[in-house]
Amino acid sequence: MICIGPEDRVFVLTGAGVSAESGIPTFRGVGGLWRNYRIQEVASPDAWARDPALVWEFYSMRRRVAAAARPNPAHAALADLEKKIGDRLFMCTQNVDNLHEQAGSRQVAHMHGELFVSRCDRCPRQPFADTSTYEPPAVVPQCECGGRIRPHICWFGEVPFDLDRIFAALVRCTVFTAIGTSGGVEPAASFVGQVCGRARTYYVGPESPANHLVFDECFQGEAGSVLPMLFTVE
Repeated sequence: MICIGPEDRVFVLTGAGVSAESGIPTFRGVGGLWRNYRIQEVASPDAWARDPALVWEFYSMRRRVAAAARPNPAHAALADLEKKIGDRLFMCTQNVDNLHEQAGSRQVAHMHGELFVSRCDRCPRQPFADTSTYEPPAVVPQCECGGRIRPHICWFGEVPFDLDRIFAALVRCTVFTAIGTSGGVEPAASFVGQVCGRARTYYVGPESPANHLVFDECFQGEAGSVLPMLFTVE
């Protein structure tokens, strides 16, 4: 049980394991392959420059899978925690789906981007909501400026989003909980190391993460089973 006091500020980091419980593949967990392509071959700036149609085919598939998924009890439990403690909860996710928002979470930092958002690869046009799929024979969508529209995703070799906000929240937090993360993907894997010794640190997941020794306590089990009973708010 994790007790949240009236002065506590909670930082929650969610990873692919939470979405996997809703049926969204982790890719890393299936050998990092899609149609015999390594994920780096379809999720990097080089891939986009080489074959944008293939990149969009991959992300169109991901959009179809995510659109069919529904929030699980872990998403609902975190949305409920937000309702109880408001802006004392900082939600950071490595997931690009919108299942947290579907469950009712209102303020989620998507450090790896958002699957149902696109942006121009050339002009400073603001990212925009986009649920379309662009698969053959569809052509790669174009911006009014002539640039190509790409997924609003942090690819391999790119800098994650919202790092300033994320690091500021890490400095303020008194409770840190990582859920369904591998503990091997930077910079998220280092978050717990930045707060250990100052904040209480917890991990939730069916398997121990690579950085499990840094946590004060690990709760083993699927997030959808553990989270609904994990937090108590004073």
